[in-house]
Amino acid sequence: MSWDGGASPLFSLRGVTQERGGAVILRDLTLDLPRTAITALVGPSGAGKTSLLRLLNRLDDPTAGQVAFDGQPITAYPVGALRRRVGFVFQTPAMFPGTVAANLRTAAELGHVAASPDAPAIERVLSAVELSADYAAREAGRLSGGEQQRVSLARALMTGPDVLLLDEPTSALDPEVAERLLATIARLTRERGVAVVMVTHRLSEARETSTYTVMLEGGRLVEAGPTERLFTAPASGRTRAYLATAD
Repeated sequence: MSWDGGASPLFSLRGVTQERGGAVILRDLTLDLPRTAITALVGPSGAGKTSLLRLLNRLDDPTAGQVAFDGQPITAYPVGALRRRVGFVFQTPAMFPGTVAANLRTAAELGHVAASPDAPAIERVLSAVELSADYAAREAGRLSGGEQQRVSLARALMTGPDVLLLDEPTSALDPEVAERLLATIARLTRERGVAVVMVTHRLSEARETSTYTVMLEGGRLVEAGPTERLFTAPASGRTRAYLATAD
């Protein structure tokens, strides 16, 4: 049973181990991620946060163990169908050549969306990430870092995902721009019902934005739970020591 009203987990990991180049990145990870939350993945460098995130839409597969999404083994979903439901936004935004509108249409095409988005559809998704309609005609490669990250979010939204996976989406942004982007992400979860799993190295972001937090260290689960409880009354001494480094 999940902490969020008894709902079934969005993702379940059972005995997940991930190895790369002979090194163990994740170790026997058993964990449920709730479906009605912004979940933050926190922990020191090398904890396995991004490696875990990549398993959730099969950018990588585990060496051992099983990942389930929405009650089924993740391998039961065709990869394309899975990635339409589970969008991924990378740490460093990379724009496709051309305009913002071209970027959004390319994302829809790659996601095998039934109909190519028309101008009103593009305006709606830009509005969802708080970019005005005139951005559609701008060259994506000439935008600021914060604007490009919003375009990355908009691209991920083109397939109507249930979940957004965000890999340190604010790491290259100044604090004011980062705060606005996080507010946009929180609004998307409220208004569109999109769940979020977010890697962050900024503990203040995890505490202020997320509703559920997972603490990893050395590829192992240290603890997980509602964010406020984890930050105010952590069960693990290792969590307490890490939180003492909060920014």
